[in-house]
Amino acid sequence: MRHRLLFFLLAATLIWSCQPSSSEQTAATSDPVTENAPTELAEDSVTETKTRVKEKEMYENTNRMVWQKPEMILSMLGDLDNKTVADIGAGTGFFAKRLTQKAEKVIAIDIDQRFLNYIDSIKMLEMDETAAERLETRLASPTHPNLEPGEADVIMIVNTFMYIRDKEAYLRTLRNCLADNGMLMIVDFKRKRTNIGPPSAIRLPLYRLEEMMYETGYQSIKTNDTALDYQYIITAQK
Repeated sequence: MRHRLLFFLLAATLIWSCQPSSSEQTAATSDPVTENAPTELAEDSVTETKTRVKEKEMYENTNRMVWQKPEMILSMLGDLDNKTVADIGAGTGFFAKRLTQKAEKVIAIDIDQRFLNYIDSIKMLEMDETAAERLETRLASPTHPNLEPGEADVIMIVNTFMYIRDKEAYLRTLRNCLADNGMLMIVDFKRKRTNIGPPSAIRLPLYRLEEMMYETGYQSIKTNDTALDYQYIITAQK
């Protein structure tokens, strides 16, 4: 009965995703830059959000446990006891719910309230009380993750960084949101043709992201483009 209810909630969420929502307007207007931007930019932001919705749904319909190897990725974060982890672009909570088994606190962050509503339903229907208490959902804007300075010991961004417009400015913001010696991990699609993922033209090459991290003050930068077939992994410290 519980799984049947979850199925209906998911179906309702996906149906709703086809309709314009106030959260899309919030994501656009909460940014002081876009408040005064031309209408075309606001419309682009809405279109981009809907594209992310469709792609998140696509990822969930693939054998993601095989091609993304979530447990291997999480192991690269090290010991998360007594740490706060922010999952930016959390989507349906694929990583956030796994993180609750490892970290003291998990903040699932997205610019689309529909995903956060879905994660909240997962908390209520699937997670035990201890894990649910560790998981917080938080709405962000396209230009700011809605984290306080030094709030997160670890920030991870999976399948999302390529969509951020001013990437260097966002990296600087993330660095400010990390605690001293905090870690940033980004997992994104390689700039090549793959069976899964967005068009190659919008993907950010690993070498360019690595340079951006150096330029924005990160240290101990490590790259890995062999562990996953479709994606690269890059980590850095504040």
